[in-house]
Amino acid sequence: MRDAVYWSAKVRGAKSAMKQVWGNGEHATALTVAEMRAADAYTIAHFTPGRELMRRAAEGVYGAVAWHGRTAILAGGGNNGGDGYALAGILAAAGMPPDVFAVSEKLSEDGRFYREQAQARGVRILPFNGETSLSGYDILVDCILGTGFCGEVRGLARTAIARINAAKEAGTFIVAVDINSGMNGDTGEAELAVCSDLTVSIGYYKTGLLTPAAASYIGRLTNVGIGIVLPETPA
Repeated sequence: MRDAVYWSAKVRGAKSAMKQVWGNGEHATALTVAEMRAADAYTIAHFTPGRELMRRAAEGVYGAVAWHGRTAILAGGGNNGGDGYALAGILAAAGMPPDVFAVSEKLSEDGRFYREQAQARGVRILPFNGETSLSGYDILVDCILGTGFCGEVRGLARTAIARINAAKEAGTFIVAVDINSGMNGDTGEAELAVCSDLTVSIGYYKTGLLTPAAASYIGRLTNVGIGIVLPETPA
């Protein structure tokens, strides 16, 4: 059964949020990718800097996982990769420094900030390539592709997803941050996607996470609130 943690911003005008009802009768607020992007932009413009939201996202993931043994984080570009570097710094500060495999070097300004912070805390950042082995880790964290991805996965991201799935088959615990890399955030469909033991959605569930198409990729699903405020909409 999915482990739903319901969180809703106490703000007027949340009418754009879609309501999904799961088989157990539980309600969960979910947004489309476009709605989530608009809510992020609105929150950053009026309430909370993006860097702080990224820190909260990483703290939420940190609190959602029973960390043990050796951990590696696979970080792509954009904010999803930034979440991974922020999480790496938090784990290092807690005495559990992970390795980070950089699947992409294209990062946002906030992502670069947390990458440098992780390095300063002793986190090893290694390039991911065709020869990279993910064996020997107890937990792998997927921060490769974000909710805006759709279509066919290519290049190093494809190789990384395949290696994560192979590690899962071998018994490694897989955590996906916000969405399973390769999955369409609106539909839950994927040509190739990470198969997770736990997916930690950030802010609000994305509609794709709650679809039958996503079910085969997700073992357990939870959401962590980070203070995303929904734009007000006309009555």
